[in-house]
Amino acid sequence: MALLDRAIVRLLPAVPRPVVQRLSSRYIAGPALDDAIRVVGRLNAKGKLATVDVLGEEIASADEARAIAGQYHDVLARLDEKKLDANISIKLTALGLELDPDLCHENLEAVVVDAAARGRFVRIDMEDSSTTDRTLALHRRLRDEGHENLGVVLQAYMRRTLEDIPGLDNVRICKGIYVEPADVAFQEFDEVRRSYVRSLEALVAQGSYVGIATHDEYLIEQALRIVGDAGLPPHGYEFQMLLGVRPDRADELVAAGHRLRVYVPYGTDWYEYSVRRLQENPKIAGYVARDLAARVLFRR
Repeated sequence: MALLDRAIVRLLPAVPRPVVQRLSSRYIAGPALDDAIRVVGRLNAKGKLATVDVLGEEIASADEARAIAGQYHDVLARLDEKKLDANISIKLTALGLELDPDLCHENLEAVVVDAAARGRFVRIDMEDSSTTDRTLALHRRLRDEGHENLGVVLQAYMRRTLEDIPGLDNVRICKGIYVEPADVAFQEFDEVRRSYVRSLEALVAQGSYVGIATHDEYLIEQALRIVGDAGLPPHGYEFQMLLGVRPDRADELVAAGHRLRVYVPYGTDWYEYSVRRLQENPKIAGYVARDLAARVLFRR
């Protein structure tokens, strides 16, 4: 199956843009904030939580970084207006990490303060390994400054992840999607799985609230075992999935009493995001393609 997933990924650059848009339409809320708000409303109606991501980390100026931050303020205001159960996820490169660390700190702090005033949480997404130290440093800096409504993401395929866990309070653990060299990240599928399980066990053991972000059934079952063995209450952790990926399994988890949060990206940079994410994660490309084929065959 992995070979099929990689074959699908290799074909993506040759796929016409309208086809990519149709393929990705279930996995991105749309180009506008109204689209994201509508999707979050539907998710909430099904008992699911959400986290909203503004697409567009490829910024080239301070003004663009401030504009992305402004969009997050708009997201927070609309979530309040509609009384929706959702938080926000932010990539630091979108707020100016590569341009000016002080600018990034200023933009992030303003969003975090706004979110705190509204009783909402901010998740800092993890990007490629060149940003890991700076991302964790800025996260710790704001936490030390008293901003408790802030969490971060760790990627299980990174060889350093177990060393990064101590002291982190609210963490989304995922496999990892960026292409990294072997000295930085595990390359084998089973290695990544083992690291994921070890990382989740370490986070639970130190009392961290964990967002268990995976579509891998084996890891879902391992997570259920880990939280069960630890005796965690339903509010002591949550599962997380991407919009449109394995929604039936997400429904099952919700029905079984587990908290589940869906990652809801929106924005005009949908094409670049779609192609890049599918290329970076062949497994997700396979999920998408097989789900689309099932919809066509069975006219769901």
